Amino acid sequence: MAPGSTLRPHGGYRRLRSFQVAEIVYDATVSFCDRFVDKRSRTHDQMVQAARSGRQNIAEGSRASMASSQTELRLISIARASLDELLLDYEDFLRHRKLPLWDKNGGEAQAVRAVGSRNPDRTDRTDRSDYSRWLDSGDAAVVANATICLIHQANYLLDNQLRALEREFIDHGGYSERLAAARLEKRLADRTDQSDRTDRTATAAMSPACGKCGKPMVLRTARQGKNAGSQFWGCSGYPACRETAAL
Repeated sequence: MAPGSTLRPHGGYRRLRSFQVAEIVYDATVSFCDRFVDKRSRTHDQMVQAARSGRQNIAEGSRASMASSQTELRLISIARASLDELLLDYEDFLRHRKLPLWDKNGGEAQAVRAVGSRNPDRTDRTDRSDYSRWLDSGDAAVVANATICLIHQANYLLDNQLRALEREFIDHGGYSERLAAARLEKRLADRTDQSDRTDRTATAAMSPACGKCGKPMVLRTARQGKNAGSQFWGCSGYPACRETAAL
């Protein structure tokens, strides 16, 4: 198995819907924190870092997919966990200030979801401007709730991505996993070949010399007669010398 033949397609993360939505969440969070969260507070930095981690780990996972499915799965899982952490921060922001949390089936939440689902197969890139109606609002509750909707979208996409990656890993493994399997297969083949060579060498070392011409004798198997299938020593000089000996 040539290493080049096992490389998986990798990169291209900018075309992933999960990355596109996570990037919108990151940009929205940076803007939200600068406008509505004290820059000296730990919450400001934690929210920005959690949003950044969500985006960055999707990109890193996509790049790592060439070498290892396990690494890709781990990084995508980290992205998912980071966005969950960010989701709690936004919910805490609303709760602590007694601001409303949108019902997921309410009109505004459905309007945000509709932007991303209006054409799931479209090839154009989703960006922040698609959600400017909410994300550029001067109302902190509107921005926080819209970003919460986007985090739920990103998490849904990542869940689907993780399930697909798990199936791919179970069925095929990644480059490093398949390379390790190929290496193990080669080692077993080399070990078997070495064992065969050792057996042949040992057989040659034990063979007697022909009592008639002095040449080494070799193991032969009778093909016919009453002794068909049995082995015996035959002169290696056959047919010039037809000397035989019992084992």
